[in-house]
Amino acid sequence: MENSQLHLILESFDPITLEEMDNVKLMNRVDTKFVFTFETLLAILPQLNSYYKILLIEGKKTPSYESIYYDDNNLNFYNDHHRKRLNRFKVRYRKYIESNIAFLEVKHKNKGRTNKSRILVDGLHSEMPKEHSDFVYSTGVPKKELKAILVNKFNRMTLVGKTMNERLTLDINLEFKSTDSNYQMTNIVIAELKQKKVSRKSPFFKITKESQIRPYRISKYCIGLINLLGEENLKHNRFKKKLLKLNKIKKHAV
Repeated sequence: MENSQLHLILESFDPITLEEMDNVKLMNRVDTKFVFTFETLLAILPQLNSYYKILLIEGKKTPSYESIYYDDNNLNFYNDHHRKRLNRFKVRYRKYIESNIAFLEVKHKNKGRTNKSRILVDGLHSEMPKEHSDFVYSTGVPKKELKAILVNKFNRMTLVGKTMNERLTLDINLEFKSTDSNYQMTNIVIAELKQKKVSRKSPFFKITKESQIRPYRISKYCIGLINLLGEENLKHNRFKKKLLKLNKIKKHAV
């Protein structure tokens, strides 16, 4: 969901390029996530332009992303998340559509910190070449046969702190696809604040607190997988409250 009001608000942000963003890569970081409606996004965005610049990719402030997530036959990456394992992995290809750049990425979450490793690749792969799987296993991922599980598409606004070393991503138009199913997270925004260590001095923390928006742990991969495979086909006890919250947000969205 995008509209003229969103683009008008984004015009008030100073731009930043990918090259200028090099010092805010934050490949080793702490992530804090939030979930709210598109209407709420329109309400809080004007309060952010004094504190953040917006990433401009090929002239777009809401560029398109596409990811392919990998897991093994037993969905161990999903199940590790469901079991609240403190040491877990996520493997995906991610493509920046407008710039036609793609990476193979491994996210290793250990005791609350996220360490991301990635290599530049020639595009998205539904079957992983050997040199790519060699890279994945070199990062510490257990050696099991991995396969493509789902495709995720969305538009993202990336805000970069003017005075604080932090990034804020705002994902909209979230869509998930598998071989024979698809699911859209209509009117839902997933925000993720990326910092070297959690700092409540962040302007986004202060603005969300004033708006009574609390941090909320959520995995796009896990939520997408549950909705694609069906709640009856996947163990999801830990995520039941999250699914109810997302449905509530969707019902109350304008």
